Parts: sequence; C-alpha cells; structure tokens
Amino acid sequence: MTGPAVVVNPDTPVRTASAVLGEHGFSALPVVDDEGRLVGIVSGADLLLAGMTPAAAKGPVARVMRHPVISAPMTATPAELTATMLSERLRCLPIVANDELLVGVVSRSDLLRILTPADAVLAARVEGALRAYSGGPRWTVAVDDGEVSVRGPFADEAERRVVEALVRTVPGVRRTAVAS
Repeated sequence: MTGPAVVVNPDTPVRTASAVLGEHGFSALPVVDDEGRLVGIVSGADLLLAGMTPAAAKGPVARVMRHPVISAPMTATPAELTATMLSERLRCLPIVANDELLVGVVSRSDLLRILTPADAVLAARVEGALRAYSGGPRWTVAVDDGEVSVRGPFADEAERRVVEALVRTVPGVRRTAVAS
C-alpha cells in the first residue's frame, strides 16, 4: 500500500488533477474532503472523458469524479484486495479506516510484489540479464533463498566465468553456482 496517498479535494481544478496524475504516473487519485474522508475518485479516463476544453480544465474535480467509491478496509487481506480489484476491474483501490478516512491506496503492482515470491522475482531478473548477454534463452536458472544456480552449455570456461560474474551483479543474488 502507498500511504499517505497523493490526493486532491473536490475543489481542485481538473487541470491540476491531470498534472498530478501525469507527474506521478498514477491511474487515479482519491478525492478527500477537508477531514480526509474519501468522497470520490478521479481517473485519467474520467479526466479525458470530461474533455480538456479550457472551461472544463478550470472546473473542479467534483464535476468529473466518480462516487460512491469502491474501497477496502485496512483489515482486508491481499487475497480480498485482489478479488475486489479483479471483479471490479480496478487498477487501484483506496484503503480506508472507519469506513471513510483514507489511509492509502493499493495498486496492482503492490499486490504483485506481495504475491510474487522473492526468488521468482530474482530468477526473472537473472534470466533477463542472461538473455541480454546471449541474445536469447541458453541456460536454465533456479533460485532458492537468493542462491542462484545456472545450468546449460557454455562455449568455454571463459564464457562460464562471464556468466557467473554477470549473475553476481544482479541485486539480491547471495550466491551463485554456474555449471554445464
């Protein structure tokens, strides 16, 4: 979860909300009142649908925001958050306390980080580095608790040492084993 969330209020000009979305690369922004209660959400699609005429751009977010907002309580599990986001086709989900006070936002990438084992992420990074070096998949990569094993054919001992050195440069690798 990202918290505290970047937010706008209902009186924020559409142009400002658009700039904030673009600057941060978010898909949507929660809209909160002066007490921090979630009152709406505005996405890039909402802003585009509103039309970026000079008059619309100066108008308040309240005119284009969606409400009521689908949100989740702080007690929701990753599985519950995932189910809600998938069933509602959401890219992000506001997280609230006491049914209305915004505490943060969960994105798809937040959930992927939680649900993807660290070794799987490390294996993907190592495989990417090896593909960049060789131009394609040539070796099999296995990772167990940060220990990387690379197996497959090497042109010679020099190439094996290059691959081993390359694997050690990948952040998170604790130990390497490279063999034919």
